[in-house]
Order: sequence, then structure tokens, then C-alpha cells
Amino acid sequence: MDIGSVKFDCKYFRGDIPCKPNKLRGKRCTCDEYVQVSHKILIVKLGALGDVIRSTTLLVKYRKLYPNAHITWITHSPDILPHDGSIDEIAKFEYKNIFPLFSQEFDIAINLDKDKEACTLLSTVKAKKKYGFTLKDGHLAGYNAAAERKIITGLFDEDSKKNTESYPQEIFDICELKFEKEEPVLNVNKVLVEKWHVLKQKSKDKKIIGLNTGCGPRWLTRLWPDTYWQELIYNLQKAGYYPMVLGGPDEDAKNRKFAEQTGAYYPGTFSLEEFIAITANCDVVVSAVSMMMHIAIGLKRPLVLFNNIFNKHEFEMYGRGIIVEPTSGCDDFYGNTCTREQCCMNDLPVDTVFAAIQKLA
Repeated sequence: MDIGSVKFDCKYFRGDIPCKPNKLRGKRCTCDEYVQVSHKILIVKLGALGDVIRSTTLLVKYRKLYPNAHITWITHSPDILPHDGSIDEIAKFEYKNIFPLFSQEFDIAINLDKDKEACTLLSTVKAKKKYGFTLKDGHLAGYNAAAERKIITGLFDEDSKKNTESYPQEIFDICELKFEKEEPVLNVNKVLVEKWHVLKQKSKDKKIIGLNTGCGPRWLTRLWPDTYWQELIYNLQKAGYYPMVLGGPDEDAKNRKFAEQTGAYYPGTFSLEEFIAITANCDVVVSAVSMMMHIAIGLKRPLVLFNNIFNKHEFEMYGRGIIVEPTSGCDDFYGNTCTREQCCMNDLPVDTVFAAIQKLA
């Protein structure tokens, strides 16, 4: 077989190593498993982790529109993306992965980040159609009106407050696609999920309520008082639920204290992959706007979401969630410090949160 017989446009073509049909079944390029690539699609979404998860809704749409497309995704966080074949090539944003992109032409190229390095990549790569954010004369620019609107809402709070579209709807608008409630896709380790089925035994088949007690260091105005978490745990226990406190290293000391004082179960801190598996075993998740929110939505877990500083329309809950907010409102839109003498999160009653959990459990 000579080089002229190689099907370089096959979906399974790898370039430097045997393709799966050859490796597993001894097939060659004239085989019946040849699938011609219909579209080459590049998606650039570097971070943050939660937004990477939310952006995977595009995969569902593009796989529906172009089943035989070859999709490349460039990111800072390859581990969070699905490894189920919906993405053909997942690459970390590094020179060795970026440089080869300039030797090819894509049918569709998308950049959903406003960072200069991501915008520069989209502006220089070759593609028949481009969507999202680029650089023009050194400053941020959009390829269409929807992208320009997203830039404006990021620059001016008053415009951001008026927005009534969810994040998935916005990125679909940017890509000139119709949003039909496509859901995000997570990289879920089914073996670890099965391992954590032990929680059902620990709970004695009570409904497990995952309480994500932190919110990360960036937006500390989202924190709910510790005494409220403790009261909620007691209320859940009295009502026959199994509360489980969750979080990362930043919440470890707090969660250990909650476990000691209330008897709530605390599994400890784990890798992101295992944290996702633990969350998959919850019946309801309670969280502020955080990484946990995106994980719960990606896992299709019912979610009680605390919100104060963000526009609530940003969050697509897919009919499985309840957003609860302080009764007094919030004065610090996208703020990391509270201008009130007492933070508005003190005005989100425990009874409100408990009632929301009961509706979803």
C-alpha cells in the first residue's frame, strides 16, 4: 500500500500512529470503517473550569448538526472535558499544541475567551467561519453582534444587569446556533461513581443532601454564615435526610468543624475526578455559584443555588434547580467586598433553603 492510498480525511486518522480500526481489527485505509470528516471545528475555551463545563453544550449541538465532524478543543483544563469521543482532540494551551493549528484550515473556529492569548489564536488561525472574540488594533473585538453584546455586558454593570439570557444561550447566539436546552457534558469516571455508592449504605438509604459550604476566594461576598449551615444540617437531620458537607482544600477546616459539631458526614478532600464521582451520588446539591454548581448541573443533580452578586438570568438550571437569594437584595454586583455593615447573605434564611431542598428531594 503506498502513501497515495492513505485516507488522510478519515475521522479515525491519527497521523503518527495506527488508527483504532487498524490497531484493534487490522483494518487498512480501504476498509469499511472509513468515515470522511465532514467539518473541522476548533473550539478555544481556556478557563475558568466552570465556564469550560458550561461551554460543552456546544458539543451536543455540533454532534447533532455534523455527526462526522472532527472537533479540536484547546483549554487550560483538559481533564474536565468529556473523554467519550465527543471531542476528537483535546489539547492543553501550549506552544507544541498550538503551532500545528496554523498548518490547517478549519470550517468553523470559535473562541469564547476574552483573554488576549485566546483572541490572538482565533485571529491568526485559518477558518471559513469564525465566531467569538478576537483582537482588533490590540483591543478586544467580536466577530458578530452577539459577541459584541457579550463584550459590552462585561464592560458595563448596568448593561450586565439588564441581560436576560443564560450563559449557554449567549454562547449559542455568538455561534449563530439555536439553543434547544442542550446540556453540558462532564468527564465522569464511572468506576469511581460506583465506588462511592457506599454512601447509600452510610446513609441507610436516606436521601443524601450534598452541602457545598464554600465558594472559592474570588467572590467572598457569596459566603453563607457558618451558623446558618449548622442550623440547616440540624434541620435536615431532624427531617430524615443525610447531610454531607463538601468542598475543597479551602473548606477543609470548616467542613471538619461542621462534621465534629453536627455529626454530618464529611468524606474529606479529593481530586476533581473523585469529587465529581462523590457528587454523582447526591440526591440534591446545595451550593453558592461555584465549581460545584457547574458539576451538579453537568451531572443532572437537583440544585439549590445561592445567588446574590450575579445576574440570576445567567444560570440555566434545566428545570432541576431553585435559585434562592437574600430577601434584602444585594448592593455589590460582581463585588468581592461587601459595602453593607452586615453582608446580604445574612438575609438568606435557613428556612428558605430548607424549603427549597424539600421541593427538590
